[in-house]
Order: sequence, then structure tokens, then C-alpha cells
Amino acid sequence: MRPPIRRRYAAVAGLSAALSCTLLVAGCGGNSRTAATDPNEVFLQPAAARGPDPYTASTARIDVGPAPADPSTVPSRPAGGQTLRTVSGSTPGLYGGTQSLGSCDAERQVSLLVADQARKRAFAKSAGVSRSKVPDYLRALTPLVLRADTRVTSHGFRDGSATSYQALLQAGTAVLVDEFGTPRVRCASGSPLKPPVAVNGTLVHNGQSWAGYQSDRVVVIKPTTQVINNFVIVNIVTNTWIERQAGTDGELDKRPDVLPPVAPDDVFTYPPVTPPPADSGMPSDGSLTPTTPQAPVSPPVNPPVAPPVEPPVDTPSEAPPPPPNPDMPPEDGGTPSQPDLLTPSVEPVSPDTFQG
Repeated sequence: MRPPIRRRYAAVAGLSAALSCTLLVAGCGGNSRTAATDPNEVFLQPAAARGPDPYTASTARIDVGPAPADPSTVPSRPAGGQTLRTVSGSTPGLYGGTQSLGSCDAERQVSLLVADQARKRAFAKSAGVSRSKVPDYLRALTPLVLRADTRVTSHGFRDGSATSYQALLQAGTAVLVDEFGTPRVRCASGSPLKPPVAVNGTLVHNGQSWAGYQSDRVVVIKPTTQVINNFVIVNIVTNTWIERQAGTDGELDKRPDVLPPVAPDDVFTYPPVTPPPADSGMPSDGSLTPTTPQAPVSPPVNPPVAPPVEPPVDTPSEAPPPPPNPDMPPEDGGTPSQPDLLTPSVEPVSPDTFQG
């Protein structure tokens, strides 16, 4: 595993404890709503909104999310059980960013949490790290931007302790991402993030909706099994590709040596979310197949016998040996020949199996 890359950051020795506490208190206002504890509720959070029970002031450097469609809280509405699409955390174009600029100020996030030990302790518990490791944990994450509405488990800080709730983050939300491609911190509130929990029963959406929100476009990010050293992301300004080294703020951004086989705007439609109909003659891999399979051709009962041909003098008269039977092991103890197997070079994308 690669050693985490430490960011270059400004010194914080000049910040007094009183000033830091003032920032925390000021940052935790603005939205007094608290997320309900209903296990079937999913709280909608626009990209720039503080959300319920924020941990700290916003450390997001950019705001690319459109404004909510209606500033008022949307009424609770039941939604039937829904299967969400899962996307690997290493998918090119899953995240976006700005060339040479991280979407979050991780060092400011560190200073805000270090200034309040109660919040630091709650953050560490929710993130699953020790309190002493919180600064290093945050500095090793990569600042990126979600490019799709994404389901997560989010956390808040209320009455001196951590809370948790199911949340739906709007595309354009600035996040800090770990080495497995999973969003771990929501920068607008300093909230720790974890993978979502499936909802059993009737799903209820609460919070602020936004223009363009469609429940069937929501994704769940699946962590990879291997460490990601470089993220291939989309430049949200020029709509071009960027390769960002994990654990950096973008100072080493460059154009990928190998471009993805898809345009940035088509990331979430390639491969198709819905496979083609079975009778269309077009399988999911795009190769043509006949609509109706051809019946196998049986050999004739009495095949015609060819006239004998005298073999040349230097040619053995014995009949050639029969072809090897794939079901029988060879006499020399070797391994019988097998058809060519396609070994994927990357982790396959999971099917749509996340419920709720």
C-alpha cells in the first residue's frame, strides 16, 4: 500500500483557541433542523446546504450545485421499494473537480475539529478511527465532487454526541474520498460519511429537493478491493478528463495517459443501466447475435464414403489419431486444453442490487 501523501498547508499556529471555537459555534448555526430518527427516512441534502446538526463550518472551496427547487421543506412522501444502481469507486468520471484545486480545505477541517475535543471524539467514533489519527486521516483523503446524486449514511453532532441518518447527497457536493473510492466527509458540514444502509419497508424522503432530481438516477458507491493511486475525474469547468493523484489537493493534476472509452457526459449511461430486451438480438456487450438461435446440424446417418486414395510412399498408412476427448485426461498427465477464458483487468461493476 502506498504511503499517504501529506498535503502542503498553511501554518495554523496563529489561530487562537477562542477564535476556533467562535468559528465552530458560528458554523453550526444556519440550519436548526435535525434529521429524524425514523429508520425508513432518507434526508435530501442540496450541495451547499449545511444540513442537520453539522459538525463544523463549511470547508468546501467551490459550490457547483444548483440551488434547491424550493427553499421550503418537501412534504414527506412514501416511495416504494427501489433498487439503486451501484457504481465502483474507481469508475472514471464518477467524481469531478477543478484543475489544480481541491474541492475541500482538509487542513481547515483538521483545525476546526482539533479545536473542539468533543466534536473530534464524536467524529473519530463515526469515522472509525482513533482520536489521535483524525488529522492524518483527513489529510490522506482526496478532495473531489460528486457527479451523481448519491445515497450515504451521514452523521451529525447534537448534544455532545454523534447522530446518524440516511442521506441523499446532491450531485455537485464537495466530499473527501478515501483510497477505495468511498466518500468519507461532506465538506459543507464536516460530517463523517459511511456507505448507506438498506431501508426495509416504506421509504420516506424528507428535506430539500432540487431541480433535476430523479429517484431512478441515484447511485450507491461501492468501495474497491484495491487501493486507488490515481483518480480519473472530470474537470467541472472544461468538461475534460483529469488524473488526480490520491491524497493530493490537485497540485499534481495532469491529463490521463489513457483516456476512458466514454465521454464525460456519458459516464452514467455506459454501459447501459437497463439491458436491451431479450428478443432484440443485441446482448449487453453490444455484439450482434441472431434473434432465433439456429438448430444444430446433425450429421447424416449414412455419410458418403470417399474413394480410397493411395498414400505416398513416405507417408505412414496408419490413420491419424482421434482428436483428444476434453472429458478425458491426457495420457501424459498434462492438463487438458480449455477454452480461452476472459479475465477482467478491472473489478467488474456490481449489478443494481442495493434496495432503497
